Amino acid sequence: MSTTPVEREVIERERERELKERVVEINRVAKVVKGGRRFSFTALVVIGDEVDRVGVGYGKAREVPLAISKAVDDAKKNLFTVPKKGTTITHEILGEFGAARVLLRPASEGTGVIAGGGVRAVLELGGVRDILAKSLGTTNPINMLKATVDGLRRLRRPEEVAQIRGLTVSQVLPIPAKAEELPAEVPVAAEEAPAPAEETTDGEVEDNPDT
Repeated sequence: MSTTPVEREVIERERERELKERVVEINRVAKVVKGGRRFSFTALVVIGDEVDRVGVGYGKAREVPLAISKAVDDAKKNLFTVPKKGTTITHEILGEFGAARVLLRPASEGTGVIAGGGVRAVLELGGVRDILAKSLGTTNPINMLKATVDGLRRLRRPEEVAQIRGLTVSQVLPIPAKAEELPAEVPVAAEEAPAPAEETTDGEVEDNPDT
């Protein structure tokens, strides 16, 4: 069923309400032309719904509000879904872009977002509540954000890995298997425990009743 222009405008407005935006950096740049310099502004913006969708955009214009608007439009084209397990990510990942490297590690509940700069904005608007992040390369904000996005895009869920390998989710995750093996090892340790008790602690030789 086709929608009228008014309905499309209402739908677009509702989508914009769901997404929150955060300006990471605004920079003034100059272009040297005949007769002097021409100044303009660039904006680096992160948008997300604080659940699982996030996107990064970059815009440039003669005025700051217009640059931010262009960056938001660019970020909407680059929205993606972040794979999560509870309030953290599914596994450790190293995102890379250019000279930037951002290490992302899962964290237990209550840890919070341990990150700085634009990386924190990407993780918070992506719905991640507990995570450890560390920048290992350049501190350029644009490259850091793109490295973070690269790491989040390459995250995979256990279901996806199990489907690719033709296994079940329990076979992919080794934690339950290790937990089941522990009770079987306890009796063995209990049987071997009395063996050292036959030796004397003071170095004396026990009496032999047959001699």
